[in-house]
Amino acid sequence: MNYGIAFTPLVPAIVLWLALAAIVVIAVVLLLARARGAAVRVAALVLFLLALANPSFTREDRDPLTSVAAVVVDKSPSQNFGNRNREAAAAQEALVDGLKKIKGLEVRVVDAGQADGETDGTRLFGALASALSDVPVDRVAGAFLITDGRVHDIPANAAALGFQAPVHALITGQKDERDRRIAITAAPRFGIVGQVQTITYRLDDQGVSGERAKVTVRRDGEVINERTLGSGQSASVDVDIKHAGPNIVEIEASPLERELTPVNNRAVVAIDGVRDKLRVLLVSGEPHSGERTWRNLLKSDASVDLVHFTILRPPEKQDGTPINELSLIAFPTRELFQQKINEFQLIIFDRYARQGVLPIAYFDNIARYVRAGGAVLVSAGPDYASNTSIWRTPLDSVLPAEPVGVTEKPFYAHLSDIGKRHPVTRGLEGSASEPPRWSRFFRTVDTRNSVNPPVMTGVDGKPLLFLSRFGEGRVALLLSDHIWLWARGYEGGGPHLDLLRRMSHWLMKQPDLDEEALRLQVQGKDLVVVRQTMSDSVQPVSVTSPSGVSRDLTLSAGDPGEWRASLPANELGLWQATDGTLKALINVGPTNPKEFSEVTSTTETLKPLTQATGGDAVRVVDGSSVELPRVVPVRSVSVFHGDGWMGVRMRDASVVKGVGVLPIFAGLIGLLLLLGAFAATWVREGR
Repeated sequence: MNYGIAFTPLVPAIVLWLALAAIVVIAVVLLLARARGAAVRVAALVLFLLALANPSFTREDRDPLTSVAAVVVDKSPSQNFGNRNREAAAAQEALVDGLKKIKGLEVRVVDAGQADGETDGTRLFGALASALSDVPVDRVAGAFLITDGRVHDIPANAAALGFQAPVHALITGQKDERDRRIAITAAPRFGIVGQVQTITYRLDDQGVSGERAKVTVRRDGEVINERTLGSGQSASVDVDIKHAGPNIVEIEASPLERELTPVNNRAVVAIDGVRDKLRVLLVSGEPHSGERTWRNLLKSDASVDLVHFTILRPPEKQDGTPINELSLIAFPTRELFQQKINEFQLIIFDRYARQGVLPIAYFDNIARYVRAGGAVLVSAGPDYASNTSIWRTPLDSVLPAEPVGVTEKPFYAHLSDIGKRHPVTRGLEGSASEPPRWSRFFRTVDTRNSVNPPVMTGVDGKPLLFLSRFGEGRVALLLSDHIWLWARGYEGGGPHLDLLRRMSHWLMKQPDLDEEALRLQVQGKDLVVVRQTMSDSVQPVSVTSPSGVSRDLTLSAGDPGEWRASLPANELGLWQATDGTLKALINVGPTNPKEFSEVTSTTETLKPLTQATGGDAVRVVDGSSVELPRVVPVRSVSVFHGDGWMGVRMRDASVVKGVGVLPIFAGLIGLLLLLGAFAATWVREGR
């Protein structure tokens, strides 16, 4: 129960201050003049001033509130090393038991830092702020952090905590821990496909010095460099950017004897491969209605550098036109098909037949170009079945089918069973209905002796589109020159852009369009394993997490040609998957998580903050047992720790249950006081 005096003035405060000033002046004058009854007069004026201030006696009935102490337990992945989790559990039990014995103290326990596949690093102070978010600052008694000391959201100063109470850190782990890690000091984020990027790294050994380690560098699982480094030594490695998209580079050091964990012996760098310019050579034969279809498609792609030639005047043509009146340029066959052929990622023949422009030897160059990794697309019309067909050249060794004639008959293009699984043709808009929701073609080239099944069929089920591999290269053969009907919107048109673009990108080895592939994708908080195949079944896939834990997944059929399975992506770092033949890598979150960058326990990171609040950072392990300092309640001190003890700041917060008010100058009491004062003045003056 608290007592006090409260004022509720009857006039504005400025009036009270002016009246007080006047009373002081009058009192000084009366005292200097030694007037009779000066003290009584001043007392009467003071009572009148108090009456204007309207004082009241107050009585408050209060209930004391408990002080609140928070215990934050580190559950981050680094606590899995050694016996830290066991030590943390023992420390938590002993600490909570000690705190609960303190009268008037409420204890709140919160777990923090669990791996969720999204948060990078151990964040204990965010969890602490959440645990105390509904607690007024004048009730906070302190906070205890049970952790290995590797915390990544430490406030810059004690004021940023938002309360004035001690913070104590109880550190798990041993004092003499040792560990090895690879630290990336410089790495590019992007690289041009076909060029070289440099990565600089350092071998860091904690707790030891003078050790040496074998360092292996892999790109997409393939070893590209090996060397030996000493502790603290840096090195660089040049990495060829082989393909577009992520190029995963792993740098792994051999284990250190008795080290805490081998997880951070490996560092990961993901370099996104970017194609500079895809160089495409388009050679058009005789003019026809769809001649500009390929040109318009390729010119609309900003990543394509197109070189286009149309054979309008073969060398044997003799019409008497003077040479100086011709505006056509000569076809630079030697430069394109002998000197610079390997600079092109794709060569397209659009209704091209032998017209004496390309010597036979150049077709042999093109065949070698394909086997060495190049790509050729043939958009065929009647020319492919003629006596001047490019089939009747050395190019026949890399063409998927031999022409035998031409069929002039309207038909709808259909996806074959293989085509429904192939990434180039799978899911083409309109393909699911019968007939497909696209316009008809009216001509197709008949073939025989195909090297593989077609992905699209035409009239009477005959092949329409082949996608084939020869050596390291790829060839596409489209056996109709009526694709332009889709582009012009005839009978509603068709998905020509999707088909032609996918076909071009498949030829140029876009990884997303490979027929046989194993991929890892992150969708929300799940890791999805996708197996693209042309087969009817797939093998189980073994998935390895960043911490080295492996599990086998059985995939389920999804879209045609795709098999899928998923699991929680609950760890940051490099995930790996393999089915025994194919291998896939993906990095979840930051490439090198803070959680595994430094894993040895330490008191030094938290000590500046804890000591600034009056707390301390101490280890909980003494030898092989867990021992905690005593927890004691303290009030008016600035240091909350000492030899063998830790303190919590007990608060005096309370809540008001009731208030009693007794006005002094209200009613009969106030009237009697004022009348008595003035009567005393009159009596004194009358003497």
